[in-house]
Amino acid sequence: MRAMILAAGYGTRLWPLTIDRAKPAIPFMGRPLVGYVAEYLARFGFGEIAVNLHHRGESVRAALGDGGRFGVRFHYVEEHEILGTGGALDNARTLLDADTFVVVNGKIATDINLDAALETHRRTRALATLVLRENAERERYSTVSVCDGLITGFGGNPTSDNVSGAGSAARNELPSAVNEFREGRGEEFAERRVESKVESRVVGEAVTKVSVGDVQTPLMFTGIQILDPRIFEYIPRGVFSHTVTDAYAPAIARGERIAAHVAEGDWHELSTVRRYLETSVTLLKREGRTLELGDGSRVSDSADVRESVLWENVRVAEGARVRRSVLGAGVVVEQGEVFENVAVVRAEFVRGVERPSKGLRGEVRGLNFVAPIP
Repeated sequence: MRAMILAAGYGTRLWPLTIDRAKPAIPFMGRPLVGYVAEYLARFGFGEIAVNLHHRGESVRAALGDGGRFGVRFHYVEEHEILGTGGALDNARTLLDADTFVVVNGKIATDINLDAALETHRRTRALATLVLRENAERERYSTVSVCDGLITGFGGNPTSDNVSGAGSAARNELPSAVNEFREGRGEEFAERRVESKVESRVVGEAVTKVSVGDVQTPLMFTGIQILDPRIFEYIPRGVFSHTVTDAYAPAIARGERIAAHVAEGDWHELSTVRRYLETSVTLLKREGRTLELGDGSRVSDSADVRESVLWENVRVAEGARVRRSVLGAGVVVEQGEVFENVAVVRAEFVRGVERPSKGLRGEVRGLNFVAPIP
């Protein structure tokens, strides 16, 4: 079976960690991030995987190779210009259009059961199936409206009275919801209350009804989607496009079935330095560890280093203290130095480089550039 990992982004919110490599190539739990995602796909029988490249593509190829050590075979697809999620699929359509395929965002870590999601896709005979999860904490992820197991619309970030399934009302609001999603006014849409006492949604293989009163737990997209090759009928050829606004919304308007599979399980999104660090520490603790040590890194016996991620060839000297921090390749922590809640890269990497608007602010300290993690 074939899959695609979306990995062409610039990773600006992970800056300065992406100063010397692309986001897909950053280390995560002992392997490159996209390698971790590939291993997840391999567990469900996906052996042929397309990976789109744009920013620092050579660093991704060097980190991942042919995919053999992750149990897969990679097919690299270059994007000379960023093409968006829809454009990325169009650019790889010759690799994907023969059978049902899965698309996974390259910045997630999850154990969601793909077999169950595939069963939902087959049972509903959908054009596409989006894997969703409940956003009980109402984090800033766009909401997805669902009725009777089918997706009816896409909103903005959740509010305290935002709902995830909204029956015919959500269907009626779909065109305006899509326009506002496209124009970046999702929060305004999310704050419009849609009254509904009962939500119908697909969980695993069953359709359940959850009575939630006037306020329902919003649903969010996990970045995992299962697509029928017929999706290419809705994806524009050779241009930038997004699947939500340029493929799914027109498909829904024409009566196509876009199924919702509401999954349980572990799910983490690693698009910021804080999320990257917190996810790493969480998974390390499950393995009985508090430290990830990259190849060639050395920590002095008298140093105190915990709840941190050290990339390759890091040196931590005697008496140094490191807490909840990420140390990039080649960083040297001097004797007695203290780093806490920071991302650190070698200062030479940032000299003459303009910080991206979403990147962390920091300062040069000796041989290092140190950025507090907010």
